[in-house]
Amino acid sequence: MRANAVRTRIAAGQTVVNGWLSIASTYSAEGVGHSGVHAVTVDLQHGMLGFSDALAMMQAISATPATPMVRVPDLNPAQVMHLLDAGAYGIICPMISTPQQAEELVAACRYPPHGNRSFGPSRGMLYGGRDYVAEADGTVMAIPMIETAEAVERIEEILAVAGVDMIYLGPNDLAFALDGHVGHPRPRSEAAMLHVLSSAKRRGIPVGVFCASGEDARRRVAQGFDLVTPGNDFAHLTRSMQDAVRETLQVTGPQVTAQNGY
Repeated sequence: MRANAVRTRIAAGQTVVNGWLSIASTYSAEGVGHSGVHAVTVDLQHGMLGFSDALAMMQAISATPATPMVRVPDLNPAQVMHLLDAGAYGIICPMISTPQQAEELVAACRYPPHGNRSFGPSRGMLYGGRDYVAEADGTVMAIPMIETAEAVERIEEILAVAGVDMIYLGPNDLAFALDGHVGHPRPRSEAAMLHVLSSAKRRGIPVGVFCASGEDARRRVAQGFDLVTPGNDFAHLTRSMQDAVRETLQVTGPQVTAQNGY
């Protein structure tokens, strides 16, 4: 089966840089996949796209060195299985707050006897290879997203769920939950993130995080995060265009940063 670059890099102690797509475009998906990132996540929760878009975008990513992943809108096992059948190698699921929810996510990502994923690999086998069914459980990743106060309180229980391959932190929703806003400073949610990171590290479970920029991603790597997402496609597009306009008109003053991170 085709290797999962996220797994192989983490196993080698290397940082994973993850692209993030919210715009329904196969062209930009292919471009991001060739940008040097190791994985690309198609965002079905907050992105402006649906299943058909995600399928075509994963096909475009498949022509690049990057590993295709998807953030689903919610914990919907049927949808998780459908996206795995479409070729996703990792499922990031938002708002996982309890071990029971984590167990449900893992079960949807694993074939029996380890889970309840229905047989029908479709494009998964086309992308992964003829041994897909035999190797999928050890290649595909189940990734709960930790972004609620309850999830932080119950993190040890969530981490204890067999089959959780990674956890992924959502800084802004955690800031809403613990600090009451998404501005800065956000001391409670920052402390909670480091607590979750430390708890996961003790169990040998890798941790990913959404970042506002490359600079923010570098800081998170220094903190010990294994996978970093340095902003999404829309943020990079608008920020680059703002920079071009400012340079063209020689505008001075503070730069406006796109506020669309997760």
